[in-house]
Amino acid sequence: MFDESFVRAARLQEYSAQERIADHAPAVRRRPPLRRGLSRQALVLVLLVAVAFGTAVYMGIRHPYQSSTAQRPAEPLRMTVIPLAPQGKVPGTTDTTYLYAHSPAAQFRIGAEGIPLPASRRTAHFSDSQVVTALTTAKDYIVRSSLYPEVLVGQQVRPVRVLLDPDQLDQFDESFERPTADGRHAPTGWLVRFDPSQAELADRKIRVQGTLQAAETDSSTLEVTADHTFVYALRPTGSDDKANASLFTVRRELHFRFDREDLRLRQAQLAVSYVQAGPLSCAEDSTNHLRPLLAGQTAKSGGPAGTDPYATGGATALCGSLAASAQPKV
Repeated sequence: MFDESFVRAARLQEYSAQERIADHAPAVRRRPPLRRGLSRQALVLVLLVAVAFGTAVYMGIRHPYQSSTAQRPAEPLRMTVIPLAPQGKVPGTTDTTYLYAHSPAAQFRIGAEGIPLPASRRTAHFSDSQVVTALTTAKDYIVRSSLYPEVLVGQQVRPVRVLLDPDQLDQFDESFERPTADGRHAPTGWLVRFDPSQAELADRKIRVQGTLQAAETDSSTLEVTADHTFVYALRPTGSDDKANASLFTVRRELHFRFDREDLRLRQAQLAVSYVQAGPLSCAEDSTNHLRPLLAGQTAKSGGPAGTDPYATGGATALCGSLAASAQPKV
């Protein structure tokens, strides 16, 4: 007796009675060899699944929109803050509207309206939407760092901090924890803020005028250049509406850089900050706060803090003179 497995494995197979009657064939025929293992269709299916899985893993590791160039860390911000000293007494009046109307800022727009976005188009390596994202992120930074009342009076820095590339956060935090006039760690290089013990806003309708421009610096970097003038109406802290107000002007030239990761996360690298502000006294330290000269005040005698040419790591102390034409005619 043979078991079933032996019969199935036999190389010869007996024809059925019907087959033998039909064509008088021999009693037996040779069976095709038994195939063992996977069929060809199964092998093709396994191969396709493996290729699909490998592609999914590769695309997950390498973002399809990422540049072939490795992401470079953000460079530290380089900053310059120049106080502008008035040539006489600071003019002022109780009517801030009159002050603005009789100043060079008479035709400036109010607030964020003075920071319009330019017409934009794609570059060689960046799409229209990426260019617009760079411009709007730069505008957001300018608005938060120059127009937010809570930032201007030194109460908050977070609205500005959240827009920065993570590589610059240590420098930003150190600037506010240990302010230093070294061209790297001055809070007034990152944002505009006044000494809250001396000055407050007399009018929240800040006048602004300036430009934004975007350009591709290389295949992986967009750069936005911003040049804006801000004019603030200020009065002594704690005074009433009858106190004379005066105008304070800040010119900010900022250079932003964006790689593709910055654009995806809507954050910015602030590369250069060049600030001119007045009326200020050159003898006062403008590193941590701006200490405006208010209506009726004059600049203290003396220039900026001395510069030691033998000391390393410091920045040259600078100060300028505020032109009489920059003051309102009162």
